[in-house]
Amino acid sequence: MTETAVRALEPTGLEDIHIFHGRRLRPGSQLAETARFGEDRWPLAPAVLQGQERALTLRFDTVPPLHRTVLKRFCYIALSGPLPPGEIRPSIVSVATYFYSIRSFLKWLDESHGGCEVSRVDTEILEDYQRYLLGRHRSQPRRLHLRCAVGLLWRYRHSLGPDALRLDPNSIAAWSEPYIDRRGENSTARIPEEVHSRLLVWAQRFVDDFSSDILAAAQRWEALQRRRSRSEAARTRAPRGQAQRQILDYLDDCVRTGRPLPGSGGQPSFAAIARNIGCGRKALDLQRDAISSAAEAVGVSEHAYLGLAIEGCIDAQPWLEGVSLDPIRDDSITVLTQMLQAACYVLIAFLSGMRDSEVKHLRRGCVSTERDGNGAPYRWKVSSLAFKGETEDAGVPATWVIGESAARAIDVLEKVHQYRAHGRTDWLFASIKTGQGAGLGVRGRNEAMTLAGTNLQLNRFIAWVNEYCAARGRNDSIPDVDGSPWRLTTRQFRRTLAWYIARRPGGAIAGAIAYRHHSVQMFEGYAGTSDSGFRAEVEAEEALARGEHLLAMIDKHEHASLTGPASGEAERRLSELGKQAGFGGTVTTDPRRLLRITSRHDPAVYPGKYATCVYNHAKALCRSRTGTTTDTPDLTDCKPLTCSNVALSAENRAVWQAEMDTIEADLSTQPLLPPLMVDRLEKRREQIHHFLHRHEDSQ
Repeated sequence: MTETAVRALEPTGLEDIHIFHGRRLRPGSQLAETARFGEDRWPLAPAVLQGQERALTLRFDTVPPLHRTVLKRFCYIALSGPLPPGEIRPSIVSVATYFYSIRSFLKWLDESHGGCEVSRVDTEILEDYQRYLLGRHRSQPRRLHLRCAVGLLWRYRHSLGPDALRLDPNSIAAWSEPYIDRRGENSTARIPEEVHSRLLVWAQRFVDDFSSDILAAAQRWEALQRRRSRSEAARTRAPRGQAQRQILDYLDDCVRTGRPLPGSGGQPSFAAIARNIGCGRKALDLQRDAISSAAEAVGVSEHAYLGLAIEGCIDAQPWLEGVSLDPIRDDSITVLTQMLQAACYVLIAFLSGMRDSEVKHLRRGCVSTERDGNGAPYRWKVSSLAFKGETEDAGVPATWVIGESAARAIDVLEKVHQYRAHGRTDWLFASIKTGQGAGLGVRGRNEAMTLAGTNLQLNRFIAWVNEYCAARGRNDSIPDVDGSPWRLTTRQFRRTLAWYIARRPGGAIAGAIAYRHHSVQMFEGYAGTSDSGFRAEVEAEEALARGEHLLAMIDKHEHASLTGPASGEAERRLSELGKQAGFGGTVTTDPRRLLRITSRHDPAVYPGKYATCVYNHAKALCRSRTGTTTDTPDLTDCKPLTCSNVALSAENRAVWQAEMDTIEADLSTQPLLPPLMVDRLEKRREQIHHFLHRHEDSQ
């Protein structure tokens, strides 16, 4: 760090400097309008480039006065100032995290060692802080994070100058503690199958069966709001007595058609009636008796204001009685539009493999459809921004191939936002607030909902479904897990999708079949066009599944009963793997250790449905056409009847026998199959018979 750079950080030259002068600002933000160093509150929103991130504010007035300047200087350096050698400019979110963690240390320092500046902190004080953390925080990762934050005051010492920490905390033996990583290979929970299946069913119902009614309610509400605005503007010009005639005509029409008056608890709502008519609320006071008489004749309903006929059905019955306006009711337009958005998130997140930040940057017009020669759609692609693994803080354009259901969900979201309160937006996951009492659609300056907001909405969706089922005596609610509702988070969808694909035989082929894609290339689209794609997660899950299978085989001594041309080699390799795993009659269950064992001592044995591949590249028929030198087999092009890399487990032999039984049944059908088909089936049966007979006892 040069002397000039250090001098530039002297307090006298910093008071009026804009804290974001070295940062890219979000569209619409002007540097002149951002915070200056001398201010005690630094809103971070102008430099938050991801639409879903929270717009936090660094409040230095909550920092002890003695330490306020040193924390300001650190945050300024991290945001825009001259970084110490070897440091990388942290993200806005990281700076906010550092602020709160360092503030915790400074508050403790002020309370426990009043008057002690950061530059005078010594070994004894740091050891004291370590004892405080051990007694205050049960979470070891939390303690580690707080200690690392203190270390930043040492790492930034060249830029902080005289305010910096004067000793490296890591040089103190008592400062550290043995770290135990309990997270395993992937700390993100997989959604249990019983939860996931019901969750998808209900999300699909909302998008395919319920959305038309919810959209109709939103459209009706917007039309009534426009009508109300026009009526208020024209009211002053209306002839005397016109409002009274409108009220009586409205009541007569309700009685004649048997339509209930809007209201609740048996009492008509004068405000709702006035909105329907387009007159002032006070005008109804002169017709109280007429309104009471009409209410006695036709009744009062929460659903009468919007007056929609429900078209969507579940089990051949209307799924709702109607849509209400009361925002605290589960059948209100406010709640239903939010639940529809949650359902769309479920389908998009699961059927695309996108991260939350990528889903949140979906905007109107993001879907493109490819059609065949007859005009029928066969492939859907979605464009968004990718962030993880990219060098651009503002994200880079990326494309994903998605399922048809996800494409329909995006179409529904675009329609929802046509009737969004308080103006249109192109952001599909902007907050939706429609209906009576709806506030602004977006808090602060977030274009899209925050991570916490979406997690809350997803769990409200589960609660809504379960309350709906309980009220109607349905048995298809989303089940509890261990006695409590499953707690959904956005990260679980990618984890669950990776598990489903990796645990099905055939890998990519299974992914293509399971998610109704028509080609393997479409499944490849889950990886997107970004380095932050999905394939690595699938490959990790595949490796874990293969390791579990192989070690279970070894534990049960099934590797000793393999048959086929490569059975001896398979037994040798798997016996060696068993020795490296240190088997003592137990199976390794820790995912992290299992991955470590199989990566270091990979036997190159790949269990499959029809064969267990004992991979040897020189003999692999699946690689003969491409000439590739890869160290893994292409299971989508496996030739088990002729390849010498094949070993057969009991499960493999059972699959072949089942195919022979099916052929026998087909050949016995009446009327007989065409001669060409019979010839092919007989040859196939003969091939399988000789294959199994030849390898029955090969070891």
